[in-house]
Amino acid sequence: MISLPDNRYTTLARRVIAALRGAGHEALLAGGCVRDLLLGREPKDYDVATSALPDAVEALFARTVPVGKSFGVIRVLDDDDNIAVEVATFRHDGPYLDGRHPSAVTFTDARQDAARRDFTINAMFLDPEAGQVIDHHGGQADLKRGVIRAVGEPRARFEEDKLRLLRAVRFAAGLGFDIEPATWAALCDMAPQVAVCSGERIRDELSKMITNVGAARGLRLMQRSGLMQAILPEVAVMEATPQSPEHHPEGDVFTHTLLGMDVMFKPATVTLALGVLFHDIAKPPTMRHEGERITFHGHDKLGGEMAVKVMQRLRYPGEVMERVKSLIDDHLKFINVPKMKTATLKRLLRKPHFDEDLELHRIDCLAGPNRLGTYHLVKQRLAEFERQGAERALRPKVPIDGRDLIAMGLQPGPKFKELLHALEDEMLEGRVSTRDEAVAFVKSQAGL
Repeated sequence: MISLPDNRYTTLARRVIAALRGAGHEALLAGGCVRDLLLGREPKDYDVATSALPDAVEALFARTVPVGKSFGVIRVLDDDDNIAVEVATFRHDGPYLDGRHPSAVTFTDARQDAARRDFTINAMFLDPEAGQVIDHHGGQADLKRGVIRAVGEPRARFEEDKLRLLRAVRFAAGLGFDIEPATWAALCDMAPQVAVCSGERIRDELSKMITNVGAARGLRLMQRSGLMQAILPEVAVMEATPQSPEHHPEGDVFTHTLLGMDVMFKPATVTLALGVLFHDIAKPPTMRHEGERITFHGHDKLGGEMAVKVMQRLRYPGEVMERVKSLIDDHLKFINVPKMKTATLKRLLRKPHFDEDLELHRIDCLAGPNRLGTYHLVKQRLAEFERQGAERALRPKVPIDGRDLIAMGLQPGPKFKELLHALEDEMLEGRVSTRDEAVAFVKSQAGL
């Protein structure tokens, strides 16, 4: 018998099921939440499957959103609009003519509804009051064996929705499961067809996979199956890109990237995970043999540009693309930290989201020769500046501006920016702290 955790999500799910049953309809918990409960995990959300038609669901609840009414899906909101439960009418899907959506749906019963779902572990229902699992396709046995198996004939399930090709890998990676041989064979054979899916849908699956436990295994399965070539060909070629053993004893660029994914703390932000995945994306096109050395000059800046193009293809938001590009652009700056001027170092440390820059550097080191000297040096300097007052140490307020320069007799122009930048350098170095010292410095620089 399965019991539900006591929280506001389960309270809403129970209330929804009770209301549907009170109106004479069948109603059960369905899909991923049942899987997670059987695994002893607390579900992130709850889905309800019911015999009630969409109009009947809307009539029963005061707050609803018809997120997919033609497919029988209605979102029921709680009284504060903070959480929701998706309620879906039992259905049988017609042919999937575009490899993404059924051409028509027929509202039916729980058995037929289970038969149209993707994998056996996601095709179970739960009666929360009786604690009884309803399992038409052996999902409980597959959970115990640690197997991802398509419901019914694998090719048919993948033909219905090509995104399931990537979902199979994500579930296998995140759960640490194997993919059943017939399901794996169909997946590998059909992998190129994932390209029919929209960038947004691929993005969402990829993001879930790379930010959580099993990220490296998921990427390895993508590479082995052919999904990587179909989705991220720029990453696929990393496996054929060697590196100098002196700097990268771990092996090729793809191996280095997977090791980085392994040592990244989970769950990770999507920006850090993408930074790890793409930080060496430009090594294949920049690889050169210089005698016995292998070099990748300029792979940081080119990598930022390449990553943006990939993220545009996958429809990532602009702020995500900007942060990931900045991570990749600057990831080699840490090489120069030990010999940086204090002003240059402080400018690096005050970058927005610098914690992710530093974490990418830590990951990059651990995935390579495991030299963390610069990482610890940065942590030490950050602690020093924190003791001094981080805001004052890293962002000193420059006591003069353009109006003061004009009052000194200078003409507005590009020189103003150069003078104020040089003045801030002096303040960051600790050589100027007062207004009088700032005025004297600018006058000396301007030859006044």
